[in-house]
Amino acid sequence: MKILHQDKREGKIKIRIDNLDDLWHLKNIINPGDVVSAITFRREETQRDKIRSERGEKKKMRLDIEVEKVEFHEFTDRLRVLGVIIEGPQDHGSYHTLNLTDGDELTIIKEWKDHELDRLEEAVERSEEPMITFVALEEDDATIAIMRQYGVKEMATLSPNRGGKMYDSEQMSREDFFDEIIKKLKTIIDPGEPLVILGPGFTKEDFFEYCKRHEPELVKHAEVVPAGEGGLTGVNEVLKKGRERETLDGQRMSYETEKVEDLLREIKSDGAYSYGFEEVKRAVNIGAVNTLLILDTKVREEEGEKLMEETEDLGGEVIVISNTHEGGEKLEALGGVGALLRYKIE
Repeated sequence: MKILHQDKREGKIKIRIDNLDDLWHLKNIINPGDVVSAITFRREETQRDKIRSERGEKKKMRLDIEVEKVEFHEFTDRLRVLGVIIEGPQDHGSYHTLNLTDGDELTIIKEWKDHELDRLEEAVERSEEPMITFVALEEDDATIAIMRQYGVKEMATLSPNRGGKMYDSEQMSREDFFDEIIKKLKTIIDPGEPLVILGPGFTKEDFFEYCKRHEPELVKHAEVVPAGEGGLTGVNEVLKKGRERETLDGQRMSYETEKVEDLLREIKSDGAYSYGFEEVKRAVNIGAVNTLLILDTKVREEEGEKLMEETEDLGGEVIVISNTHEGGEKLEALGGVGALLRYKIE
């Protein structure tokens, strides 16, 4: 993400979208009631078109809409912003949906809150970070996944068992299996990008050594990590210990997962914690909250916004947790909000 222009007096910020993670950040920044301006396509209708029940040709135009709904469509790489047209060459008062994706520019006009500006700044800072790819290996399958800032996205699952029949020999089976993984990886990442190879047993080490012999650039910045299981379960296991891994240290999703795990450890040990809106609200009111964890789906709720503002006013940290990864699912089970406290309260 890149900020192209900012007018603090009018609350106007112009942004360029650079990647899929930017769409997720914007989904959590744009709220109902905000005004969003962008280039879009809309059918130009004349009176004759309406009489004949014919639709005019779509034309490119700039529209300003007052937002009513925001949807992030991960699998189509789109952010859909639905609202009422308030400025543009036609159809004032009509509904329109802005479909935003990589490379698009938009202007957001609103009364910006501190946590929204912080998130915008974070999105700009993280836009240059390389994507991290995982290969979770077991003897009979391999899962390839990429880590976005909002969650893990599975890209492929491969198996050495083709059509129910193994290859002619064990050696050829393993080599062909590794070659298939390499071939798939090359369509996802560029040589030298961060790669985490994980799983139980020795298959992960064997694959790493095979790559070093045949595709050394692919594993130039690779890290081999033990895990109790393969698949996405193994990936999530590794993410919980992100600070222990050089490749994952500082990554947004890993950071969120760790913070939720910190909260769960405090709960297990009956330490300095609070969860659920009523209990967290009580902790905020007495200034006990050091770190507030709140699910992104709760951010737009009036009660959630108030908790964030009061926490920041009292010097606490606010971390918005994505609901699309395991850490977010665990926080949701606690009511969508939790807090790490400065001291234990009864």
